[in-house]
Amino acid sequence: MDIENEIDLATQRALLDKVHRHTGIHMAERKWTLLQGRLRRRLQTLALSRYRDYLAVLEAQPDEVGAFINLVTTNETSFFRTPRIWDHLWQQLLPEWFRQHRGATLQLWSAAASTGEEAYSMAMMCEEFREHHPAFKYQILATDIASQVLAVGKAGHYQGKSIDGLKRSKPAWLAKYFQAGEDGYTVSPALRSHVVFREHHLHKRLDGALRFDITLLRNVLIYFDEPGQCGVLENVRRAMSPNSVLIIGESESLTRLNVGFDFEQPLIYRRQERMHA
Repeated sequence: MDIENEIDLATQRALLDKVHRHTGIHMAERKWTLLQGRLRRRLQTLALSRYRDYLAVLEAQPDEVGAFINLVTTNETSFFRTPRIWDHLWQQLLPEWFRQHRGATLQLWSAAASTGEEAYSMAMMCEEFREHHPAFKYQILATDIASQVLAVGKAGHYQGKSIDGLKRSKPAWLAKYFQAGEDGYTVSPALRSHVVFREHHLHKRLDGALRFDITLLRNVLIYFDEPGQCGVLENVRRAMSPNSVLIIGESESLTRLNVGFDFEQPLIYRRQERMHA
């Protein structure tokens, strides 16, 4: 079936508005070509030839929203992405927390977990730390808005580029924490027992009484406009414990935003106990 190439402006804007409504992502009109390419595959699956017909489906069928979110969100991650972040966790943040919280359980949040590589990187590092400090305890929550990528994380099965990077950076940990199979590698049950995957929209407050000591919110804020960034950061801050640490992405900064975090070093921020006026 041929799919139209020319889309009327009203339909285009309505679909861009749907992206913002369902994900919080501010997608400017110049990004329409990117969105159009992603939606084209869905139109083919649904045997639709016009984007306005897909808009009608999206408005009439609530179940289609999940598929739409999976299509429009960008999910790019890898094991131990940005090594200096992980060096800082190993050399400073984990030892510092353990000295100050004997007997407690470290609560970590991978707040845009995608397919789970970040959460499992955290788990591997915590397991290694526990070998040196047997009393250390930890738990990881991994959340994302897209159900499709969360399913990959829950399965814990990886292959291709993702595993190739881990083979290069930490081959001993790959052998230790993964089980090799014919079509890739699967995270060991012992490691998976420390990671819980859950669907969550960052523009909503996280349910539950847990407060997190270390939160990774990496390469997410760049997709939101400033009001959206402030809203997300306020929700994240409310889910964090006193004196906790927030880690953001390489292209991001909070210095111009009054959102309740103090700069500690590039990419690392500390939760304020009282927000400055």
